Amino acid sequence: MEDFKKLINSFSELKVGVIGDVMLDTYNWGRVDRISPEAPVPVVSLYKKDFRIGGAGNVALNCKSLGATVAVLSVLGSDDDGVKLKELFETNGIDASYLIKSNDRITTSKTRIISRNQQMMRLDAEITDDLTAEEETALLQKIESFIATAAPDVIILEDYNKGVLTEKVISETIKLCKAAGVVTAVDPKRKNFFAYQQADIFKPNLKEVKEGLNLLTEDISLAQLKHIHDELYKKLQHTVSFITLSEKGVFYQDKTTAKLIASHIRNVADVSGAGDTVIAVASLVYAKTKNAQLMAEVANIAGGLVCEEVGTVAISKEKLLHECMLLLS
Repeated sequence: MEDFKKLINSFSELKVGVIGDVMLDTYNWGRVDRISPEAPVPVVSLYKKDFRIGGAGNVALNCKSLGATVAVLSVLGSDDDGVKLKELFETNGIDASYLIKSNDRITTSKTRIISRNQQMMRLDAEITDDLTAEEETALLQKIESFIATAAPDVIILEDYNKGVLTEKVISETIKLCKAAGVVTAVDPKRKNFFAYQQADIFKPNLKEVKEGLNLLTEDISLAQLKHIHDELYKKLQHTVSFITLSEKGVFYQDKTTAKLIASHIRNVADVSGAGDTVIAVASLVYAKTKNAQLMAEVANIAGGLVCEEVGTVAISKEKLLHECMLLLS
């Protein structure tokens, strides 16, 4: 039987790099008591403002909250949101020294207005153009330096389609990781879906897989998912397919085994950030054990747990341990 306490405590031995689109999440909490006289919209009286780490940064935060040593590698704007985001990383014990500031981009930020635990509106500020050639080169130099000096165990590529993970950044990073024996885990988006060749863990959700492979099927049987893995493998030559199926659970397939794992019943409050938690936990478990089934089982539990909270939150080490012992022992 798996010793979950030993496994989860061993995450503190891991060094992790997270590369991708980092964001500043701002939560404005308020009360609605009336409709505006100017337009048929609610008037929200704000009483609290929260700043949180979002996007790829939330993956880094999840790894950190599980005890790993974490660095984040990305490109920010030279703006107040970038300063705030860097501060948040440092406050949370995440190495922000590999972040690059660009005068041509703005820091991606998402501002949410929330009342009675419901999102009323979201305001996004972002530039989604690919990095310039100069920015690409600068980021790749940071990645090369990080691998050489920090000797990470795993690098997570977290794509939110905001332009940081270009085809060149992706292919060069995986090449550097292969040469250095670093595990690579990928949470892809549609745009560069097939650029992640020879990654160790490829973790799309079902919607992304269907878009990537142009599938119209509603069938998510084990046979269909195995077929999806085969199609992905033809293009990617990766090690493990790990597909999240929202309320249906997760599917994984490696060289020897394929399995569909059902989700556990939860009181779902908010699904935002669940994918970040899943890739973070999967990466740590796999880097430690190389056991794809264990990776899928534990990450499946972690994704469900964070859906019980409102807003983007990192997984609690204690809660994860408790649930693993309860549901997997």
